[in-house]
Amino acid sequence: MLGGRDAMSGPAAALLVVGDVVTDVVALHAGPLPPGADLPAEITVRAGGSAANTAAWAAALGADARLLARAGADAADWHAARLAEAGVRPHLRVDAACPTAVIIVMVDAAGERTMLTQRGAGARLGPGDWDDALLDGAAWLHVSGYVLFTASGRALAQRAVAAARARGAGVSVDPASAGDLRRWGPGRFLAATEGADVLLPNRDEAVLLGGVPDPRAAAARLSGRYGLVACKLGADGALAARDGRIVAQVPAKRVRAVDSTGAGDAFAAGFLTARLSGAPVPDALAAGCRAGARAVTAVGGRPPVPPRTTG
Repeated sequence: MLGGRDAMSGPAAALLVVGDVVTDVVALHAGPLPPGADLPAEITVRAGGSAANTAAWAAALGADARLLARAGADAADWHAARLAEAGVRPHLRVDAACPTAVIIVMVDAAGERTMLTQRGAGARLGPGDWDDALLDGAAWLHVSGYVLFTASGRALAQRAVAAARARGAGVSVDPASAGDLRRWGPGRFLAATEGADVLLPNRDEAVLLGGVPDPRAAAARLSGRYGLVACKLGADGALAARDGRIVAQVPAKRVRAVDSTGAGDAFAAGFLTARLSGAPVPDALAAGCRAGARAVTAVGGRPPVPPRTTG
């Protein structure tokens, strides 16, 4: 479905992200959570969504970032305002019949998260939401894997990718969720995304899609299907594979993790933004790791928004 080119080059240009916008209910707790527990927690409501987080991090890193997503009428204006504050150009399709997606994110003392998800309006994103003008001035299209887990989303992705190819823009895909990949089927995902210029799996997703237990071997195997595989390894950093072999590996920046929500989204933004600026693959991996490290040091999936100044 996603055939294309094998490298990014040239001056920085706009990045279009297609995927989800979500209302995150984040609960920080000491844990564990046994059945019947009634434990104290620090609970906040934040703007989230894998694709929206990636766009926000890309904007924070200097990219001209725009987002196509679908939100319910209940929270579309609030999400558009939060995206604009983050420097993203939001293109939110408003769903009058379905509420905005909501995720309950439970974060333990080690910063590890457990999520309960209601996809809401985001699951109804489809080809009717597409407009070729979204790609005006864009050099790259980034598709969240969540889009591919519904029939309407896959139809949208096909339209978006075809439009990107017609304009000479590249395409990247983030698998997004090992759990959803298992439920949908790794083979179906591989068939739907084969030939994308960049695949951005984490360790679990790479192992699942590559069919081997070692993430290095999995990334190398997957690179036969994609132009480049940039694999996130958490505390072990990241690696890149092309043409069946590992071409770069970088360590992670050591930080105290508070909340791992959005770390992979930040990595994708750091990697893609660096590549759009002409950085070589090792430098782009390092940029992704730096962004991911920043993400885990704060609660929520997006970079902090600088306070407004008044004069």
